[in-house]
Amino acid sequence: MTGVAYEDWLARADRLDPYTDHHIDGASSPGEGTAPVVSPRDGRTIARVASAGAADVDRAVGAARRAFDAGPWPRMSPAERKAALLRWAALVERDREELALLVSLEMGKPISEADGIELRAVIGCLRWYAEAADKQLDESPRTDAGSLALVTREPAGVVAAVVPWNFPLTMAAWKIAPALAAGCTVVLKPAEESPLSALRLAALAAEAGLPPGAFNVVNGPGEIAGRALGEHPGVDVIAFTGSGEVGRHFLRYAAGSNLKRVWLELGGKSPNIILPDAPDLDAAADTAAWGIFFNAGEMCTAPSRLLVHRSVTGRVLDRIVARAEKLAVGDPLDPATEMGPLVSARQHERVLSYVEAGRAEGARLRAGGEGEGLFLRPTVFDRVEPGMRIAREEIFGPVLSVLEFDDADEAVRLANDTEYGLAAAVWTGDLSAAHRISRSLRAGTVWVNCYEEGDMSVPFGGMKQSGHGRDKSLHAFDKYTDLKTTWITL
Repeated sequence: MTGVAYEDWLARADRLDPYTDHHIDGASSPGEGTAPVVSPRDGRTIARVASAGAADVDRAVGAARRAFDAGPWPRMSPAERKAALLRWAALVERDREELALLVSLEMGKPISEADGIELRAVIGCLRWYAEAADKQLDESPRTDAGSLALVTREPAGVVAAVVPWNFPLTMAAWKIAPALAAGCTVVLKPAEESPLSALRLAALAAEAGLPPGAFNVVNGPGEIAGRALGEHPGVDVIAFTGSGEVGRHFLRYAAGSNLKRVWLELGGKSPNIILPDAPDLDAAADTAAWGIFFNAGEMCTAPSRLLVHRSVTGRVLDRIVARAEKLAVGDPLDPATEMGPLVSARQHERVLSYVEAGRAEGARLRAGGEGEGLFLRPTVFDRVEPGMRIAREEIFGPVLSVLEFDDADEAVRLANDTEYGLAAAVWTGDLSAAHRISRSLRAGTVWVNCYEEGDMSVPFGGMKQSGHGRDKSLHAFDKYTDLKTTWITL
């Protein structure tokens, strides 16, 4: 964190003059309409931004199509693309406090996390894929003496990246950085709640020297702008992070148009298993609390199902409840704030409906369940049964459901009893049990004696209805490249 005082953040917010137009073909571009961006911290309209109709999307895709088919970006050497992405990362580093402020204002993330976590991740992602751009290798399989076979990895074309509001820049970077590094051109559609940071990111891309059309941003409602991208014949790849409902729409759009490939990272109901032989039960409890309350629980990997061995439930639960009651909930612009508001009135109502469902179905409310405005105190339910809605459905808020088990086999059954398969964790001091349980869990990521750990070198994505394809790591290039075989008779 930079050490900027609360009063200084407030002053900066008052002076804010954000970018509000689409970014198309390397320049600002007004839209067919406008829409307000409302800050969840106080309900004020920060700005009115361009809101895309189908014609705006068509212009953005047209710019990306021209840039891919005839422009310089796909034809640059990987080293040249690397240099441009590194310049972009340096500009994001230069303006990280402004970008952090935009993220905090538009979606309610505490400023300490917007700067210290989100912007750090974005800068690191841009730099990682920049450095990887010139290190991808083609293949030359060994054939007979009279032939030469070449397998080359080529950019897939125009990528439409559609990202959510909970990590508006991180989710964008995970998609646009490998796509651009591979030589694709990109149209980014941010969530309607959080377009300001994405529009500023696009301006920095132009300043870094990315050629016109290589990176475009259009803001607009999903049912209009998102659908137009999904159905557009000029789009070759959709990379989407969001709900399963919308993910299904994109699959239908692709089927009804040009059969574009669709990569989905969807929801989760991640189990966090604590066995009685965990190396440090207090650390396990503290991490469980941090994991569900971080980012106000608005996180697809949030450990929203805590599975605890019956012999240690009391100790673990008491510590989590104490942590929940002490958590600093308040203005996201205050560096001392640990949890800000939920992103919107609609999301607030949704989360409260699950709190009421938990009560109605017989779970016991141990902490939270109320708040003022769009704020909600960290909420903990115990005596949760596997069939309850709060144990099965993704809430996307600071609501923890605690279930008990008697042995490891039961824990695995409970953990896998979900349509999702994004992430999971197990806490145990038994190395054999850690391996055995990790292999048994149907999840894209399993953490052992930790949660949310990792770096850009490891892939991220889910199984089952949590989606397919992987963000992060070198495996992300698989989504944005095609393999071409060239066979030469000598």
